[in-house]
Amino acid sequence: MVDRVTLYRPKTVADGDSERPERAGQDGVVDTDEIADWLAGRVDAEIEVRDRFLEVHRNDDLPERFAAARITSPYDRETGNTMLGTIRYEERALENPERAGGVLYDGVAVQRALNSALPDGERGLERLHVPILDRAIGTWGDHDGRWHKRVNVLGQPALVSVPGLYEAPAKPEEYYQEKQRHALLSGDTPPREVLENQVDGEFLIEDDPRTTDALKGYVLQAYHYLETGEAFCEREECRLYNAHYHEDLIRAQLSEPEFCAEHARLYE
Repeated sequence: MVDRVTLYRPKTVADGDSERPERAGQDGVVDTDEIADWLAGRVDAEIEVRDRFLEVHRNDDLPERFAAARITSPYDRETGNTMLGTIRYEERALENPERAGGVLYDGVAVQRALNSALPDGERGLERLHVPILDRAIGTWGDHDGRWHKRVNVLGQPALVSVPGLYEAPAKPEEYYQEKQRHALLSGDTPPREVLENQVDGEFLIEDDPRTTDALKGYVLQAYHYLETGEAFCEREECRLYNAHYHEDLIRAQLSEPEFCAEHARLYE
């Protein structure tokens, strides 16, 4: 039974936020404290929030293990680039997370690396660790021989990726067409308002104000898996549903009802 859940902010709290500790958990549009409050009202476990996992728990092996977890090709099962320059990059990214970006990591390999960094007394399954990461993670698909971006990787610790929320579920086809058209004309990515106005359908993009609300269900999925052994719910109207398209993500995470009838008995 899970009796404690520890959430980790995407980035370390800046010194300038110290005067507002009640909102110090905000990193852009991610409010870790709000997620913790929401979770506390639904599960029978103590909830705590800590600063960035890679700041709280650190060992000397992490830079090399992150380098080894890099996905170098969408269709190559083998990962990693442990050349000295890459390891140095990962060292800098650990110290300054704003420098990290544009890299996709093997989520299972990252999970193992972070598990090894946990203190021995905190690795038991009665205490779930949930790092909210500002890195993109993926898992290998044996069914189609390619890597797939993910919002979360369940287990201990359970990884929740903020970039994955925007990038992993498929958006409407018109989104990719408009993005490509705009890039050809101007050489850059179109602003959110352009995409929202010119593309039919609902979807989340980077820094979406609905990010915190959407992440709540993915954190609950981590708790539910460790508590019950059930990975996901098959019903699209449930927060525990594993959405592969943005319209399904919005239905599951941002629409009523929050849960299917079965899981409402547990979490409402």
